Amino acid sequence: MNIVLAGMPGCGKTTVAKLLEKCGKKSYDTDAQIVKEHGEITEIFKNFGERYFRELETVAVKTLCGLDGIVIATGGGCLLKTENVKLLKSNGKIIYLRTLPQTLVNRLKGDATRPLLAGGQEERINKLYGERAQIYERAADLIIDTDGLNPEQIVQRILQIL
Repeated sequence: MNIVLAGMPGCGKTTVAKLLEKCGKKSYDTDAQIVKEHGEITEIFKNFGERYFRELETVAVKTLCGLDGIVIATGGGCLLKTENVKLLKSNGKIIYLRTLPQTLVNRLKGDATRPLLAGGQEERINKLYGERAQIYERAADLIIDTDGLNPEQIVQRILQIL
């Protein structure tokens, strides 16, 4: 069974996935898979739009769900597609790394690599959080509140729960 990390951009999915590798779990990142195969996400958004990116994301999810016993760090919008949620749950537990918007704003200050947060980052984070929080909560098998925790503590909580 796979461990699937989900949540807002900046909640720590990729960092936590890398730390879980130290526990013997191979980790993959859907965004990194897309970059490896198709180029930078900002360029994909600019040249082809978000809809095309979401299609690439589903292809990455299908590929990764074919593996077993891995950690999958999903992109922030990955769970917006019901198909992705079903695929990820078919061989995994979805863990929502719930993080308050202000914490995300603090973590992402100066990060220009996220196309959906371009232009008024704090406002965009609050808007996305409002749109996505319930989607993450409904899809999650487990929820871990990450505010005030460092990545190692988040990993410990995941390992204790699982």
